[in-house]
Amino acid sequence: MSKQNNPKEELQARPFTITREFAAPQAMVWRAWTEAGQLQQWFGPKGFKTVTLSFDLRVGGGLHTCMRSPDGGEIWGKWMFREVVPPRRLVWINSFSDRDGGISRHPWNPAWPLELWTETTFAESNAKTVVTLKWAPHNATDEEIRTFNAAHESMTNGWGGTFDQLATHLNCK
Repeated sequence: MSKQNNPKEELQARPFTITREFAAPQAMVWRAWTEAGQLQQWFGPKGFKTVTLSFDLRVGGGLHTCMRSPDGGEIWGKWMFREVVPPRRLVWINSFSDRDGGISRHPWNPAWPLELWTETTFAESNAKTVVTLKWAPHNATDEEIRTFNAAHESMTNGWGGTFDQLATHLNCK
């Protein structure tokens, strides 16, 4: 008997998860994520310079950044914090934004989800810290879910490069 294809099943978001162990204590890794001066030194694609415009680390607060490419292009981003549990957990809604902090579409992919639910955990073991980041579409359309589900390899590469930069920043590479 052949299985019927259920279109609704195909539209379920497959959360993206990436985990990396850093040879640094939990408190040090937490500060790298939660202090604006440190975050802008490592966060973002390789070759980009991240400028932090505002950073309010509290539930209801947020982060507004601009990432500048080597050729001078700009990508704006915004985090809206939902949960802050030092030094173990950060939860935020991640979005692209405009210069003024309004939510905007991905600059190269208009079908990318407007909002991503982001959970990042920090677990210490033997003076090392395991960081696990989970991403899932939030309030997404069917097209946005399909786009997200198809982009896992790209997200692995992107976050992998960002985590490489974090390792360099922490001097544990």
